[in-house]
Amino acid sequence: MDSHLQTSGFKSGIRDTVVGLIERAAEAYPDREFLMVDGVAETYGGINRRANALARGLASLGVQKGDCVVTLFDSSIEIVLCWFAINKLGAIWVPINNAYRGDFLRHQVADAEAKVVICSAPYIERFTHIADQVPCVQIILCHSTEQLPICSIPIHPLDEFIDADSSPLPVAVDPKDLAALIYTSGTTGPSKGCMISHNYMAAVGRINRRLTLLDEGQTLFTPLPLFHAAAISNLLAVMIDGSRMALVSQFSVRRFWDDIEQSGAVSAMLMASIFALVAHAPDCDAAKRYHGKLKMIYGTPITPDVRKIWKERFGVQIVGSWSYGQTEGIRMTGIPYDHVAPETCAGRPLDEYEMMIFDENDQPVPDGTVGEIVFRPREANIMFEGYWKRPEATAAVWKNMWMHTGDLGKMVDGYLYFADRAKDYMRSRGENVSSFEAERAFGAHHAIAEVAVHAVGEQTGEDEIKVTAVLRENARVTEQELCIWSLDNLPHFAVPRYVEFRESLPKNPTGRVLKYQLREEGVTPSTWDREAAGIQVRRRK
Repeated sequence: MDSHLQTSGFKSGIRDTVVGLIERAAEAYPDREFLMVDGVAETYGGINRRANALARGLASLGVQKGDCVVTLFDSSIEIVLCWFAINKLGAIWVPINNAYRGDFLRHQVADAEAKVVICSAPYIERFTHIADQVPCVQIILCHSTEQLPICSIPIHPLDEFIDADSSPLPVAVDPKDLAALIYTSGTTGPSKGCMISHNYMAAVGRINRRLTLLDEGQTLFTPLPLFHAAAISNLLAVMIDGSRMALVSQFSVRRFWDDIEQSGAVSAMLMASIFALVAHAPDCDAAKRYHGKLKMIYGTPITPDVRKIWKERFGVQIVGSWSYGQTEGIRMTGIPYDHVAPETCAGRPLDEYEMMIFDENDQPVPDGTVGEIVFRPREANIMFEGYWKRPEATAAVWKNMWMHTGDLGKMVDGYLYFADRAKDYMRSRGENVSSFEAERAFGAHHAIAEVAVHAVGEQTGEDEIKVTAVLRENARVTEQELCIWSLDNLPHFAVPRYVEFRESLPKNPTGRVLKYQLREEGVTPSTWDREAAGIQVRRRK
């Protein structure tokens, strides 16, 4: 076993909070630009004062330490303002994926037991549709200048609750206090809220900062939305030394280089599908003007051929994909940006964590042997604190003093190599897709008796989703009609490409559907193809 992995020992670490980060940065760099979204900017001092004022408004609604507050926004200055205001009260921020609607949205709002919801105007109707199913919600605050709809839950403009007093609040926030609930994709059941402490958030910010090529005051760009742990941790990273973050509310291949040029970014954090989309996009003037100015891009995964295109075509010096993490441990491996790592590895375990590969009996395996990736912290409060209201689920993954990821990998010479996903989930358009939640949505269709949602072919980063279903007796629906129905009832990234109706689903003796068999069978002669039918799926407001 590599000596790098043998070294153990719990140690003291830096203790910090999100509140401390923003308040120190506001004091040190009050007039320095902190955040730009779609060309609109705010300073460190400005965001801190506005967050104080909103926190006082939320306090007038009864929000206090330990309460959950849900937000649903595109990336914007307002979502950051809400996040900081919530945390300044010692309350818990619950950012929700802006593709969620219907039961996907209802589950997370109800599970968090949030009394206050804050959203932007395009998403207000999603809450009016589920208002009778979330009795815990007492008020909805909407960032809008338009007339607000009638709803059984009172809806008020967000601006009504921005107090005139922007002075600091007398609320003590401890590093071990919860800062956020970030929901998993629910791969083995309903999505679970990962409990994220202030110290965990701050620690991941420090980790990302030291692994990112960015001098003080320079700009980091990402099109990733601010309900993703990766985007959140990178926003925290720039706060370490008063650097600058640039975001866009909607990613566009056509506008990518214009957005980069406007931001002046030196580094950019992207994700799987974006790397290839931009690499193979037509030439544009902005890309030519910016050649060599974007010094580093990073994210996972990047194939060797796409890495080469970014370096040769766009002049990017560092194309990094050497990291592994999940919401429970957002960033556990990495490589210093000035080091050379094996092309296909996922980095080395960071000093903050221990990582090993176990067999099915929780025994360490030799170098080069595939097994389950497990990890644990070397410092207090630098990974998730467990699943919200689910102690049994927490105990199920925290066994023998190790966090079991459910992912497969191997160690070779101290480097982690990701092998496969043991959990029954898929990844589509850069998002994790819960087969459980997708099946629950399709199961609500009047014509569906049984359904399995699964990937087809090899799962190598981005999956093609297939629905294999059994119709109810005498029910009438076509594959195309079911797909069109899913456009209104599922997040855009969960809409299937393939649909097949069968007389029955393959099952084991206990009645469990054999999804591995369905994956292996893949696209059969009787499978309907959305793309062949000319149906396009786009993100909807």
